Amino acid sequence: MRIDHFAYQRAVRVAGGGLLAQLALGIALLIGGTFSQSTAATIASLYVLACLPIWLGLVIVFHQHRLERLEALERDELAASRGDVSSSIFEADGARVAARRLKFMHTWLMPALSLLVATLLVSLGWWVVTWFRDMGDPTKDVGEFRVGAWPGWQLALSIALALAAFIISRFVAGMSKLEAWANLRGGAGAMVGNALVLLAIGIGLVFDFFQKPNVLEAVAYGIAIFMFAVAAEILLTFVLNLYRPRRASETPRPAFDSRVLSLFAAPDSIVRSINEAVNYQFGFDITSSWGYQLLLRSVGKLALFGLAVLVTLSMIIVVQPGQQAIKLRFGKPVGEVYQAEPMFKLPWPIETARIYDVGRVRALVLGSIPAKAKEFAPWGAEGQLDPNRTLYVVSTGARSSDPKTTAPVVEASEGGTNDFALIDADVILQYRVRDGELPKWLGFCNDARLRRGTLDMREKALRNLALREVTQEFALQPIDDLLSPRGKSLLSTLHDRIQVAFDAMQTGVDVVSVTIPRLRPPGGIEAQTFIEPSIAAQNARKLVESARAQADLAMAEIIGSPARARQTVEAVRRLRDIETGGRGDTPEATELRLSIQDIITSAPSAAAARIDSARAERWQKLSNARSKSAEVLGQAASYAVDPELYRQRKLMQTLANSLPTVRVKYILGLPPERIRVNMEMREPDAGLNIYDNLKKEEN
Repeated sequence: MRIDHFAYQRAVRVAGGGLLAQLALGIALLIGGTFSQSTAATIASLYVLACLPIWLGLVIVFHQHRLERLEALERDELAASRGDVSSSIFEADGARVAARRLKFMHTWLMPALSLLVATLLVSLGWWVVTWFRDMGDPTKDVGEFRVGAWPGWQLALSIALALAAFIISRFVAGMSKLEAWANLRGGAGAMVGNALVLLAIGIGLVFDFFQKPNVLEAVAYGIAIFMFAVAAEILLTFVLNLYRPRRASETPRPAFDSRVLSLFAAPDSIVRSINEAVNYQFGFDITSSWGYQLLLRSVGKLALFGLAVLVTLSMIIVVQPGQQAIKLRFGKPVGEVYQAEPMFKLPWPIETARIYDVGRVRALVLGSIPAKAKEFAPWGAEGQLDPNRTLYVVSTGARSSDPKTTAPVVEASEGGTNDFALIDADVILQYRVRDGELPKWLGFCNDARLRRGTLDMREKALRNLALREVTQEFALQPIDDLLSPRGKSLLSTLHDRIQVAFDAMQTGVDVVSVTIPRLRPPGGIEAQTFIEPSIAAQNARKLVESARAQADLAMAEIIGSPARARQTVEAVRRLRDIETGGRGDTPEATELRLSIQDIITSAPSAAAARIDSARAERWQKLSNARSKSAEVLGQAASYAVDPELYRQRKLMQTLANSLPTVRVKYILGLPPERIRVNMEMREPDAGLNIYDNLKKEEN
């Protein structure tokens, strides 16, 4: 191709057309996003409008190239007509005005435009990021992210505009292969960037049709990141251009000519690069072999086969145990609920499936976020909690029951008004979806969620219902009953109330449990004052329990067990009443005495041991008395035969038993003629003397 002013004139027309297309696309996105309230389209227009200086710079540079070629043509014609004009004033460097301006533009204008584009991209991208950040701040009214009206038309226009932008970029990239039009690569990169942004918005709109609006919001945020990336590449290229050596005849490549976007504008170069990489790895030209060519010829059929497989697989959905699923035909529920079974449907996108993990137990915090305790600390020593925590109103009076209704009634104070107090509590609700009630769960409320919100609308509705029941129950409960519960468990009461409220609203929710990990009066300064009465009451209760324990221990030692002691005391009281009434000799009294005796002696105890010991002692005394009585009666016959001899014999036996134990022996009061003393000097034998014992027994 001959490089003359006609070539550059065509480049000027192409660059001007690109400028108009870029401007029209940016204005269309800005106006369309404003009227349809589409935040993504408005953000995309910022990138498109920020790239306008690229096309403007190309128009100016190619126009100057055309003027430089015209100037060179005039110089050549003048030289041909006048012969040697080396000494002419037209050959001086000052006369080549167009060439000097062209050099100035490549040296200063194009780098300045590159920095301007980078600055615009960074500024607009930072503004978008800041807007997203301020959107979650409740103190700043910056609006919210909107998908916009007519999402179907938005999808169609975004795909159509993306295709048009890609076609323009391919056309411009094809022209940039010629050396004279090489700078058109920058315009091709800017245009393919428009196509990528519009394609990303189209993908986000497709996900929005399937109730995934967060994807489109992420795409809008990603456009800002894309702007930062393009600006970073421009700045890096600008710095590298300062140190890159240049040839005299080389056309400088501006910094806004993105190398990465140029690959997307000319995807055939990517294919060539892949082919060269494959050939390099195998060591020979494998891309020219028959197998590789066959693969290229069959890639369409393989793609169709893969697409058919994917469509077939999209018609079969396996619902796992603990899950429930429904079919959506063009976004509307159809058919029955499937649970733990395969589900067959029409191919995507005609019918889709929504699978819900109904077996999973979900937790919902009611009121404030539960306080986290790193280590154990008694109440009052843990410090002041978050002042924004939700406090519950409770009664300070005693609660009674209204005889006409089953609802509890809080008694008024002496002044005629009800006194109330505040209480700090962390209440956590655990729930799951009931089996077979997925339609109720889905029809109760939608699952839309605000940006940076932790709960969707359905969870917020459930939390408000449960919080209403908790607040009402706490308002009916005296503070003493809450802190020291009696009777039915507070958790059980809250569970029943919340379940009734959920069933009344047809939520399809089954309440699993209600837990209260923290329950206390608010604040930390009042802790000591509040717990002093409780400590006194606990000390009094401790004394009572200690005395009761000692009494139970004493009763257990005396009679076997406290219950047996109470039974014995009751029986003794009845016996005492009978004896007091003068009926102590009646059979009833006798039977009651025997029953008391059986109660006491039926278990091992101190009283039973004492009774057994008394019985044994009585029988021993009775046996001794009977033995003595029998001995006396047995000697009565001997006494009757000779009383004097019986007395003398008993006297001698008494002396014989008493004298051996006496060291000095005296015999007084006996007549001398009746005394006969036999003395034998011997020492007493140690040990057992069988002979003496035999003699004693004979005497």
